[in-house]
Amino acid sequence: MSRERYEPEQLLIDLEPEAGRLLDRHLKIAQQWYPHELIPYSQGRDFDKEPWTPDQPRLSGVARTAFEVNLLTEDNLPSYHRLVHGMFGRGDGAWINWVGRWTAEEGRHAIVLRDYLTVTRNLDPIALEQSRMAQLETGYERPTLDPLRGMAYVALQEVATRASHRNTGRYSQDPVADRIMARISADENLHATFYRDILTAAVVAQPSATVQAVVAEILAFEMPGAGIAGFRRKAAEMALAGIYDLRIHKDEVVMPIVRRLGIFELEGLTPEAEAARTELAVFLDEMEASARKLEERRARSQERAARR
Repeated sequence: MSRERYEPEQLLIDLEPEAGRLLDRHLKIAQQWYPHELIPYSQGRDFDKEPWTPDQPRLSGVARTAFEVNLLTEDNLPSYHRLVHGMFGRGDGAWINWVGRWTAEEGRHAIVLRDYLTVTRNLDPIALEQSRMAQLETGYERPTLDPLRGMAYVALQEVATRASHRNTGRYSQDPVADRIMARISADENLHATFYRDILTAAVVAQPSATVQAVVAEILAFEMPGAGIAGFRRKAAEMALAGIYDLRIHKDEVVMPIVRRLGIFELEGLTPEAEAARTELAVFLDEMEASARKLEERRARSQERAARR
């Protein structure tokens, strides 16, 4: 039975060479792109001459809701940077270099989304700016700045955000929007890969502590946009449309991490980690049951709509 001792600062020191290798890999494969090249500026009109009106959007209501949620989520980057820097930033080595690069790449997402929505008039720009102000004034907080908990959360969150963005683009039925969301999702995929692989290194160095951190984050997970006004209603609309629902969360976000880390195959864990793993197994069974119920309810709703 393992009695490993977890020291957060020492773990970051031990993993820094791997963080450096993963950062170098990221820099070699990440594609440079420019938000202005994706925006249909020819569709733009002056708002002082033609103010926004509710009849102007061409996207469906659910698509607009999804774009709003995704944009306001990306808008909160200052909070995310502060938290990630607090968890991983140390000295002038690989960790801090990664935090800077990640922040710079993430910053493009809100730029391109807001420009698209404003130029195409798919959202009221005044209401959107008011929501942005409220979102940033509220900010985003984490229950802990523990590095392992942070690695676990971002490994899950980046995949979740990738799925939400990509499915929003597909649902929009707008080739421009789809192309923008595909580009953002490609960034999120590379970010998810970095965090997944550094977490994979962590489970080798600290198996019991990593299992406990991953289980804690899976059980407590919420999307970073949860602080958006009316988020529960908006998330329910997105789930009903199949943009991001419990099935996607379980099959595309949670289970790949569980399998990648081999959580249920690890041996020699501490009693605390074993207890966490048992709790995770129960939670996954409950999640599966809930996902099936939601799928059945959506199928019935679609049948009723088809009959009408």
